[in-house]
Amino acid sequence: MAGQLILALSLLVVIHEFGHYIAARIFGIRVTKFFVFFDPWFKIWSKKIGDTEFGIGWLPLGGYVKIAGMIDESLDTKQLKEEPKDWEFRSKPAWQRLIVMLSGVVMNVIAAVLILTMTHLVFTKSYLPVDNIEQGIYAYPYARYLGFETGDKVVAIDGKPTIRYEDVFSTKLFFAKIITVNRDGENLDLEMTDTLYSFLKNGGDFISLDNFPFTVDSLVEGMAAEISGLKSGAKILAIDNQSVPSFGKLKEILMLNKGKDLSFIVDANLSIDTVMIKVDSLGRIGIYPSFPSYESKKYNFMSAMKYGWADAFESLHANIKGFGLIFSGKEKAKDSLQGPIGIAKVYGGVWNWSKFWKLTGIISMILAFVNILPIPALDGGHALFLAIEAITRKKVSDKFMETVQVIGMLILLALMVFVIGNDIINLF
Repeated sequence: MAGQLILALSLLVVIHEFGHYIAARIFGIRVTKFFVFFDPWFKIWSKKIGDTEFGIGWLPLGGYVKIAGMIDESLDTKQLKEEPKDWEFRSKPAWQRLIVMLSGVVMNVIAAVLILTMTHLVFTKSYLPVDNIEQGIYAYPYARYLGFETGDKVVAIDGKPTIRYEDVFSTKLFFAKIITVNRDGENLDLEMTDTLYSFLKNGGDFISLDNFPFTVDSLVEGMAAEISGLKSGAKILAIDNQSVPSFGKLKEILMLNKGKDLSFIVDANLSIDTVMIKVDSLGRIGIYPSFPSYESKKYNFMSAMKYGWADAFESLHANIKGFGLIFSGKEKAKDSLQGPIGIAKVYGGVWNWSKFWKLTGIISMILAFVNILPIPALDGGHALFLAIEAITRKKVSDKFMETVQVIGMLILLALMVFVIGNDIINLF
């Protein structure tokens, strides 16, 4: 769990800082240090190559490049007391310095797109087109309340066509305003409420691909269905006089009757029987259904790149929307922000390369977004002042930059304390 997060962050930090490094070198700016992780007081390893000391710090909270002639998180201002050198950051035009500051974010975006493209080609390999599910979705009660009907096909979210069912069940659904469904050959626009995000975030049943007829494929040993005598191959016809035409209907009935004894009418080997089965507290009876076989479509390089790009920017869009909900007061920061412990838990305790790379690609995009925020000490803060300088033709004073750098670091430290503290509280 922690190992996966450290590996992911190490990789993304190298990519991000390499963006700053290569841009600085292109413009003839010296980079005196390139470190993965921070190295206050001591370092694990370092080696000087040319003008740059490459190394590994001991504090796994990021990394940095130290660019000559720039006020950064080290707050080393000794060099600024001397006359600017041609190879220093401060001696370069504002547009060059702006490119250097934005290059780390650009590299994270490129990395996110390439990583997610690779996951489609190597791991996912294919996707399920919306058009290939003839029976459409199963609409649970809240979805029906919002106008959905079982059998609908979701063809667009906020005007953007949904080609893959992966798009339907993505974060787009959480923030949707208008969902377009195809019902009996006609497209209908359904207006969503502001409460949809909270409902889905808390795990509420909304829509699913469970709208298919089924038989009992297998049973969980020791659970209620097996104890009742239900057999593989049996077909559940009704529960407490409610018809069960689909697996979605079965799940809905069970979820609404947790802890109750229900009367099941089943067809087993052409023999209609009635059995009593107790639903557990989680809405389960211990059966696996027979799933239909759907025709999927393979990714090629172009489609993988297309959806890698789309998935990367969808994760960015979701984060912007999420921050918007926090700042508007509709969501609490403590419920929405995660630190390193929370992220490590998302990776899980079992090493899964497919999950690892997909999460790493998404985190790369999140890092790009966070770094571009106009907060002093972040790339976005530096870029903001450089943009002002480029427009006004007036350079911001070194003293001012020192002050805002300290302010920015205090803001980041406070945020770090908050999210890590929040992670620890959520462990209990």
